[in-house]
This record gives sequence, C-alpha cells and structure tokens, in this order.
Amino acid sequence: MRRGGRMFEQGDLRLLILKLIEEKPRHGYDLIKAIEERLGGMYAPSPGVVYPTLTLLEDMGQITPVPGEGSKKLFALSDDGREYLAANSEAVDAAFARMKAAEAAFGAGPSPRIIRAMENLKLALRLKMGAGGLSDAQAESIADVIDAAAKAVEKA
Repeated sequence: MRRGGRMFEQGDLRLLILKLIEEKPRHGYDLIKAIEERLGGMYAPSPGVVYPTLTLLEDMGQITPVPGEGSKKLFALSDDGREYLAANSEAVDAAFARMKAAEAAFGAGPSPRIIRAMENLKLALRLKMGAGGLSDAQAESIADVIDAAAKAVEKA
C-alpha cells in the first residue's frame, strides 16, 4: 500500500487499465475483478475510480468501445493507447511489480469468489430472518441447508 492508504501512485491505475485492456477487450466490472484477482483479493478499485478513468481514456483516444454481448460497454485498446503503453512500458512494469510485491507481502488472502459467496449467504440469512416470523419448519430447513453446506466445504 502507498502512503495514505493508496494502492497506486498517480497514473498507475490508468496504466494498469490500459495494460489489462491490451490483453483483451474488457468492461469496467471485468477490470475491477482482474485487478482484485491479481492482488489476491486484498484490494479492488472502486467503480467510482474505474469508470471515470475509462471515460478519460476514451476521451483521450486511448481506448475505444467495441461491440460486445449484453449492455456492458466493452473497450479495446486504440493505436494511441498502444503507443502510450509502449512509451510508458517501464512505468507499467513497475506498477505490476508493485502489485506482485503487495500480494506477496500481504499474502494471497482468501479467494474473492469465496468471500463473495460468504457475503451472499450472510445477506440472504439477514434478509430472511429480518422478515420475521420464521416458522419452526423454515428455521429447521435453513439450518439443514447450512449444515449440508458446511459438510460439503469440509470435504472439498
């Protein structure tokens, strides 16, 4: 982590996003997840940072929207983006090296997919129990499902 709790130095996130888009066309959520996975789940940039960065990169002509599936806006690297990455290859390599070092220093951490699944379960339980008035049969059924999931996790 950088001073003040920042993961990246000024301009690093822009370079990382360009490099990830160079690997394959991506949309905002995919970029957030790709960065989170490369940091072992210890950090994910917020949508409030990623989407304005994508808008900036598009305005600068470094990325361009391409047709994709669904309603998500998919971006590919433009020729200007490739030139910018090439001109800043040392900074890109340094940013990826810092990501790797941060992951090594803090450990890979739990899988982001497992964390997401645990949070989904907690939310579903809170919503169900918050609705109030669970019958004995409902409570027993929920407990049975959780017990079965725990047994399956132990075997995995």
